[in-house]
Amino acid sequence: MAKMDLSKYEFRVERREISYLRYIIESYDGMALVRTVDPNEARIEVMIAPCCESIVFELLESLRNDEGIMLD
Repeated sequence: MAKMDLSKYEFRVERREISYLRYIIESYDGMALVRTVDPNEARIEVMIAPCCESIVFELLESLRNDEGIMLD
């Protein structure tokens, strides 16, 4: 089995949005994973599969614009 190199990006979000973001992002099977880096500061890490960055960033932008999700 080949090792997959994931791109990793860290964001600060509203704490109440962590579960929702994980659910939405991980529902796109195999594209990205979300882990909580620091629950107190509501920091998450999004690990994106190769060749999926543009799709995941479009999704994140849509969540920002259409649903008011704050991602810093």
